Amino acid sequence: MILTVTLNAAIDKRYVVENFVPYTVGRVKECTYSAGGKGLNVSRIAAIYGEEVVATGFLGGHSGAYIAEAIERDGVKSAFLFTQGESRSCINIYDEATKKQTELLEPGITVTNEELRLFLAHYETLVKKADVVSISGSVPRGVPIQYYGELIQLAKKQKKPVLLDTSGELLEKNLKFIPDMIKPNDDEIAMLTGQEHLSEEEILKEAMTLYHSGITYVVISLGKKGSLTVCKDGVFRARVPQFKPVNTVGCGDAMTAGYAIGLAHNMSGIETVRLASAISSASSMCAGTGMFEKKELGTMMGQIEIEKIWNNKV
Repeated sequence: MILTVTLNAAIDKRYVVENFVPYTVGRVKECTYSAGGKGLNVSRIAAIYGEEVVATGFLGGHSGAYIAEAIERDGVKSAFLFTQGESRSCINIYDEATKKQTELLEPGITVTNEELRLFLAHYETLVKKADVVSISGSVPRGVPIQYYGELIQLAKKQKKPVLLDTSGELLEKNLKFIPDMIKPNDDEIAMLTGQEHLSEEEILKEAMTLYHSGITYVVISLGKKGSLTVCKDGVFRARVPQFKPVNTVGCGDAMTAGYAIGLAHNMSGIETVRLASAISSASSMCAGTGMFEKKELGTMMGQIEIEKIWNNKV
């Protein structure tokens, strides 16, 4: 079973418009609603693949009830802790004319110290039944910056691999707890070094340093260029097929789901890299966020190019 953690879940609203103009009244051509938050995107992707998935985190109010119902409809078991307040909504505005997207993200609920304590006990019970734990996204107000570290430690205490997909200070301050997988992009890994930009050789050097600190998979997302992965089987460059995507929101979460599946099934490094890259690419061909078509996955698996890199300078 894959356990996903989404502390700051949301209702994702996708508005499709044509010629979006700020500061005016606009008409929405179509809209879709889904249970959102990075961890719930991971949940949906893994469930579509065929995994048993349990999703946990904080939810609140009528919005929280909708999120729980929606994720259950997607084949994911909801095991959220309900709090005071109302879960957030996040809006993605897609302009058909320009093919560009605008996102508006609400901050979310405020969690109390008592709710934090209750969640740790709740989470520890869920971890016992999990094969792998995936922690994703931002945290609501009231959650300490190193709370993810506590969750990582509880998972490692039970010898369960744990993935951490977040950014900024949440990533920086929780690296010392040694998750089994992280997935910064090239800008984020530069941020960890205090630099504005790193060459590819410098990126690989920093990724190797993180790997040698004990992180099983250090994955550097390079967008259209694919990814770099450092793991026990070596350093791999994954190149993805070039095509016109339908919706790129959630592709990184799809990649995280692929690594969670790989860890859950003890796949080799190269198998895991290929699966994660293919699921990410397949998800970009789907209009829905955190979704993919299995027929697309089969096509993508054959088109992913994996190169093993051995650079003595790294």
